[in-house]
Amino acid sequence: MLKKSETIGFFCIKASAYAGILLLLAALALIGLAGYRVISWQFLTGLWQHQDIAAGGIWPAILGSFYLGVGVTLCSFPLGIGAAIYLTEYGRQNFWRRSIEVAIRNLAGVPSVVYGLFGLGVFVYLMRLGTSLLAAVLTLSAMTLPWIITAAVEALQAVPPALRESSLALGATKWQTIKQVALPLVLPASLTGGIVGIARAMGETAPIIMVGATFYLTKLPTSPLDKFMALPYHSFILATQHSDPRAVEYASGTALVLIVLVFILSLGAIILRYYFRSKYKIQ
Repeated sequence: MLKKSETIGFFCIKASAYAGILLLLAALALIGLAGYRVISWQFLTGLWQHQDIAAGGIWPAILGSFYLGVGVTLCSFPLGIGAAIYLTEYGRQNFWRRSIEVAIRNLAGVPSVVYGLFGLGVFVYLMRLGTSLLAAVLTLSAMTLPWIITAAVEALQAVPPALRESSLALGATKWQTIKQVALPLVLPASLTGGIVGIARAMGETAPIIMVGATFYLTKLPTSPLDKFMALPYHSFILATQHSDPRAVEYASGTALVLIVLVFILSLGAIILRYYFRSKYKIQ
């Protein structure tokens, strides 16, 4: 009876895994088949032509999404690691720390449109950044922070206490122990959390609509305070509001480019993760 239950359990687990993979492959295949025809050098490097979508390209949207990804990485990753270090290494085990940790976990599930409203109120109006690339980066960084903090906290808590105690016993200060012992061990796991958060941020539409994204620009952004184009918003408008009969095909091509861009960013983070693992011989 026990063996039969175990067999059924393993079958359900395998079926769930294969179903998830098949759904992912099906989605990629549908997007690829619908949008691969529009992919060309002109499409990737040209400026968008609103009157004739076949004559232009999505280079401003690619560049805008790239700026968003880099900006969110530079803002949220150091802040997330710093917050995790404070909570794990310096914060006392009391009611306030537990409340903060619960709040951070809950913030990871807040709808993205709420972060958009937060960014609109704080960064656009209160800080007077206007609807700009900088306001969008800060908004998406706030949305990504809970993912990075949670991953880093869990990784820091998994560091064996004996490593910290050995470092302190050898005369190292608390900060030296954190910097030389703990951080190298948690970087791979923190990168994993960062990948998830940043990939989610790059695919969001609702927050960036409120804080600076636009469908059509005649020039590239030259300042953090300029408006910008972004691939998810561009694809959304093409698929739902553009009158050209080829719009859905071009929306699929734009979505395909976004998937490839996120894949390249994730691949780079995975390479860094394996580099740190091999450098510090993390098992």
